[in-house]
Amino acid sequence: MKNVVCSSAAPAAIGPYSQGIRVGNLLFVSGQLGVDPATGAFVDGGVEEQTARCLENLKAVLAESGIGLDSVVKTTVFLANMDDFAAMNQVYASCFKTDPPARSAFQVARLPKNGRVEIEAIAWVE
Repeated sequence: MKNVVCSSAAPAAIGPYSQGIRVGNLLFVSGQLGVDPATGAFVDGGVEEQTARCLENLKAVLAESGIGLDSVVKTTVFLANMDDFAAMNQVYASCFKTDPPARSAFQVARLPKNGRVEIEAIAWVE
């Protein structure tokens, strides 16, 4: 049985999808952009600021299931420009200091709303 997970502390879905879906002990979190949920606009700054906001939005969806970043087992990072990888990685590393999750990172042709980075995750919920 699947359960929809939704947080008002993360941006609302901009299409026909859920912020997260929990199935058993797994939580699948949809890709989070660097969008401020209060304004619906991207945060000011570059890829570092957008990455930080992506991770804050991710944390908000995780919190709805009573977990945090330490429960994340896999992430996928989508970048509009792979030249931003090092800057994104520095911010990402500050949030996953010990036992970081498995990760894939890709450059994509374009992200929703012309974002610079998007991060999705799979987490373990006990």
